Amino acid sequence: MEGSNGTQRRLEANGRISVLRDGVLVPLLPDVSSIHSKSPETGILIERHTVRRGEVPTHEHKDLCIHLQLSGPAEFEWWSGGDNRKVSTDSGSLILISEGTADRLRWASPSERVILSVKGRWLEEFLQESTGKNGVHFTTHWDLRDASLQYLIAEMGIQATDDWPLGRLYADLVEVGFASHLIRRYSSDKMKLPILKGGLSLGRIRRAMEFITGRLADDLRLEDIARELDQSSFHFAHQFRSSTGKTPYQYLLDQRMDRAKSLLRNSSFSVQAVAAATGFSSPVNFIRTFRQRIGCTPGAWRDANGVSRSKVLGPSSI
Repeated sequence: MEGSNGTQRRLEANGRISVLRDGVLVPLLPDVSSIHSKSPETGILIERHTVRRGEVPTHEHKDLCIHLQLSGPAEFEWWSGGDNRKVSTDSGSLILISEGTADRLRWASPSERVILSVKGRWLEEFLQESTGKNGVHFTTHWDLRDASLQYLIAEMGIQATDDWPLGRLYADLVEVGFASHLIRRYSSDKMKLPILKGGLSLGRIRRAMEFITGRLADDLRLEDIARELDQSSFHFAHQFRSSTGKTPYQYLLDQRMDRAKSLLRNSSFSVQAVAAATGFSSPVNFIRTFRQRIGCTPGAWRDANGVSRSKVLGPSSI
C-alpha cells in the first residue's frame, strides 16, 4: 500500500493541483477537462474544470489557489476559519485562497473555471529578486473582481492549452505580470514593487509575437512587424527590446530554432525542407545558424533526438 509521501510524489509528478484531506494529498477536483498543464519552469499549475453541483469535503491548501469563473451565474457556500457564507457570482469572478487555508465548499450550481495553484516558493523568489525583501502572505477572498488579474489568468489558461506557442519569453512576461500584480494588490503587507515604465503592453507584445510566429517561413522584415502595430520600425524595435530584453530578430531566430527542432524530431522532412519551412534562404544558412545557436548540425541533433535517417525524405546528411 502506497504511503502518503509516495502519493504526494506521484501527484506532484503528474502535475495535478492537490490539497491535503485527512493528512493525504489528493486532487482538489477529481475531473479535469481541457487544461492540465504546468506553466513552463515555474511553480504554477493550471487546470480547467467543469465544477458540478455537490460538496468538496474539508481540505487544506498547501499552495496559493486562485479560481477564475468562466461561466455563470453560479452559487456556492463556503466554510473556513469558523465562518460560513453563501455567495452568488458571475463570469469573471475570482476566488483567492491563501496557502494553509482549510475550507469546505458546497456548489449549488455548475460553472466552468480555470484554477491555478501557485507555489509560495516561486512568489518568494520573485519578491526577493524584485525588492530584496522576504516573506509574502495573502488574504483569502471568496468573490473578487479584478479585470487585470482576470485577463492575466485567462491568458495563462489560453496559452497553456496550446503549450505556450509563443515561447518561453512570452510565458515569462505573462508570469512576471501575474506575480507582480498579485503581490502588489493582494499581499497582506501591501508590498510595493517597482513599476516598469516604457515598452509595449502585454497585449501588443502578444500581437507582435503572434505575427512573427505565424510567418516563420517568410522573409520577414522589421517594418512588416512594426506596420502590424502601426509603429515606425525604430520605435517598435526599441520598445520590443525594452519590454522583452531581446530584439525582434533574436525572438524570430529563437522561434525558428524551436520550430526546426520540432520538425526534425517529429517529421521526416529533409534538412532542406526544414530550412525552407523555417524561413532560411538556403540550407547552408540554416545549418550555420543552427550550429551557432544549438551547438551541433541539424543532422547530428536529429540523430540524437529525432527519427532515424532511413525514414527521412530526401537528403539530410548535410
